[in-house]
Amino acid sequence: MAAFVAVVEKGSFSQAGRELRLSTAVISARVAKLERDLGIRLLNRTTRQVAPTDEAYAYFEDCKTILEQVELAEANLSSRQNNPKGTIRISAPTVFGRKYVAPALAKFQQKYADINIHLHLADSFVDPLKDGFDLVIRIGKLENSSLIARKLADSPRILCASPSYIEKRGMPEKIEDLLDHNCLLLRFPGSTQFQWEFRKGGSTVRLPITGSLESNNGDVLREWALEGLGITLKSRWEVITLLRDNRLIEILTDTPPAPVSINALYPLGKILPLKMQLILDFLSQQFQDFTGA
Repeated sequence: MAAFVAVVEKGSFSQAGRELRLSTAVISARVAKLERDLGIRLLNRTTRQVAPTDEAYAYFEDCKTILEQVELAEANLSSRQNNPKGTIRISAPTVFGRKYVAPALAKFQQKYADINIHLHLADSFVDPLKDGFDLVIRIGKLENSSLIARKLADSPRILCASPSYIEKRGMPEKIEDLLDHNCLLLRFPGSTQFQWEFRKGGSTVRLPITGSLESNNGDVLREWALEGLGITLKSRWEVITLLRDNRLIEILTDTPPAPVSINALYPLGKILPLKMQLILDFLSQQFQDFTGA
């Protein structure tokens, strides 16, 4: 069943083999045996992809449920022995994951040596249900109601520009001054950063901003800001070193952009395995005093 589920989720025997750390031949043999035992063809195989047959879709969902219950039973047994085990597959944004999540997970694994951690770093949208992750770290607004979110921290954000830009274009004194500046725009599916949100007098102010440069990559915007090309909106942790070195200057400090939430997302389930309870509690503790500094 595990081999069959992995092939369906990954779309190929070779990818399933890498996931389960088995050869392609072993995965193929196990799925073939399952088909013989059931007396039904489970997979449509082509040279480009593998997909479940119409009859196998419901069986695939049942298999996932059974495997989750087996894993939960084993986790509960190990917890009663005070020895939690298992694998947790986690996805996080690239830079934040490398700088903050990876060190936290290293500490967690030292504390719980029998829990294996698979960390995947990517800046593209990751769906834990579709992409096969137990936990996804996401920074920003949440919209998917099929997931449970646990807030880890707020991520303070700032506006900043290079000294050369400020010298050339002047220092904005109020939020509305941004309308006369070149704002560096982050555009990706679901992005809302063409409307910047600010805290002002206990309320939130939204300002539609414009600029001559846009990208779907935050690192590109940072480099453009360093080259003196405009003002960028960044989480403080992304640019803290550049601020300390005076390569970037924080602007509009009295009316900073609204922070965004750092959340841990996981699929909806009836019972949360012990390993997941442990990792969520641990990450919450690690990020409890997060300031981005």
